[in-house]
Amino acid sequence: MKLKNKSILVTGGCGFIGSHLVDRLIKEKPERIVVIDNLFLGKEENLADAKKLFDGLKVIIGDAANNTILRKAIVDNKIDIVFDLAAMPLPTSLVEPRRVIENNNSIALNLLEMYREGLFKELVHYSTSESCGSAKIVPMDENHPLDPMNPYGAGKAGIDLYIKTYNRVFGLKTKIIRPFNNFGPRQNRDAYAGVIPITIRKIFEGKSPILYGDGLQTRDYIFVKDTAEGTVRIAKAKAAEGEIINLARGKEIQIGYLIETIKKVMGFKGETIKEPERVADVRRHFANNEKLKKITGWVPQTSFEDGIKETVEWYKSMLSEKHKF
Repeated sequence: MKLKNKSILVTGGCGFIGSHLVDRLIKEKPERIVVIDNLFLGKEENLADAKKLFDGLKVIIGDAANNTILRKAIVDNKIDIVFDLAAMPLPTSLVEPRRVIENNNSIALNLLEMYREGLFKELVHYSTSESCGSAKIVPMDENHPLDPMNPYGAGKAGIDLYIKTYNRVFGLKTKIIRPFNNFGPRQNRDAYAGVIPITIRKIFEGKSPILYGDGLQTRDYIFVKDTAEGTVRIAKAKAAEGEIINLARGKEIQIGYLIETIKKVMGFKGETIKEPERVADVRRHFANNEKLKKITGWVPQTSFEDGIKETVEWYKSMLSEKHKF
């Protein structure tokens, strides 16, 4: 689907990945981009640059799980395509599992019903690699068994099945993106922060970073700007209709190496504190991205090391501008 002159909705568009997607979508010259976000994790400041570049950006502070708010946003703005990134995060699901599952289910089912009614023409939904749990088949392709290790992953796995069923029964043509571990500028650095912003923050404060477990657990890290690029390419690819597509570098990074890389980039000579392995922590993630390459003719371009350097520089700029860190 062409994005030029289209009316686009991005749920969760004030968030880490969502805001980078908005930046990338502006380059496609759409008629308008509408963002709906409840600011549970997202920040309006993430769209500061986008607002300067694109007059057609509209931000609605509201919850996409609320059917009335979502429907009004879609109808009033004559939306053509929805990029669905809104979700309550994994760490919350360890404390309030029912709330997270019900919220994320409501968002997806609201959109599926509105798509079925013909209120918009295309749905690009963000799943998660957490729906697969730890790797049983290496590398993990799109047919990897769904075996989540936490309530967030379980809820998202269920949504994948809802979408596939709606496709089969009602003839929908959704595109499901299964992103692996994202990192980069704007990543949440407060509550529910990931290992990369937590490690950077500790070193900035002169503290030793913490390694949970033996450090041999792995993730397939992808730089967030590559994720935004890949999302647009998948959205434009007709061959992606009805498919689940891994969005990943296809490179396995050990958590111990991750911490050492950040220490090296930041010139930190101190020790790393070792703590016991965390509950519900995935042991291994390593994606097969051949389907992405086949459908789009593209794979992520940013190396892990270059992405870490850019991420660290962003945090330095935040500090120099005296932003809250």
